[in-house]
Amino acid sequence: MPRNNTLAILLLTATLAACSSGGRYELDDDKAPTSAPDVTKVEDAHPKYEPYSRGGNKKHYTVLGKTYQVMDTGEGYAEKGIASWYGAKFHGHLTSNGETYDMYSMSAAHKTLPLPSYVKVTNLKNDKTVIVRVNDRGPFHENRIIDLSYAAAHRLDMLKTGTANVSLEVIYIANPESTALAELKGTELHYIQVVASSNKARLDSLANSLEQKYQVKSRVQSANNLYRLQLGPIGQVQLANKLTEKLKQEGYPQSYLLTE
Repeated sequence: MPRNNTLAILLLTATLAACSSGGRYELDDDKAPTSAPDVTKVEDAHPKYEPYSRGGNKKHYTVLGKTYQVMDTGEGYAEKGIASWYGAKFHGHLTSNGETYDMYSMSAAHKTLPLPSYVKVTNLKNDKTVIVRVNDRGPFHENRIIDLSYAAAHRLDMLKTGTANVSLEVIYIANPESTALAELKGTELHYIQVVASSNKARLDSLANSLEQKYQVKSRVQSANNLYRLQLGPIGQVQLANKLTEKLKQEGYPQSYLLTE
């Protein structure tokens, strides 16, 4: 096998096997820190939108002879199973998405969630909960669904037992730009019907006057030889309602709102 290919495979294996045994660690076995700081006041991870990282999100990967498929999105994902935790052996080493593992932060490893993801974890034995940021791959052991940091495991009161039955619930934060675009596409347009008349010239003149006064565009709709002067479009219904009430108070009591 060419040397470059061999090196690439070794690097990939080292990155993905963050929670499995490997020669790159100073410790042979994982353990709790010998002089841990007080982690009782470590805050939950704060969910926010983050684009999925380039590292650690390869569609398929293989560790210890087993192949895993990374999900396209964590939206709506939930599961129950056994949680474990990982500590001093991996502290300070790179996680699967290229960050540095900090066992005193609220972080975690998951086999198939896209990185990073935010997950609410509940210990089903004592109902204690924590919100963690998933930035690593693991645990690569049978029947375990998540590997928690030392701080997260402490919060869930599972350090002594080493494992716990938990439920996971992804806290999905959508891309604000995509959300705004979707809302814009689905936004209803509002028009205010001000007055109707058979005299189009009069309405055209009034339209110019109202546009200047209220800084809103207008249109004149025609149907059955009757012309209707409408102000708009107005995207926000709250603003449209306020302007409708203002028009009623300022000489146009027949004004009402139309939605398209």
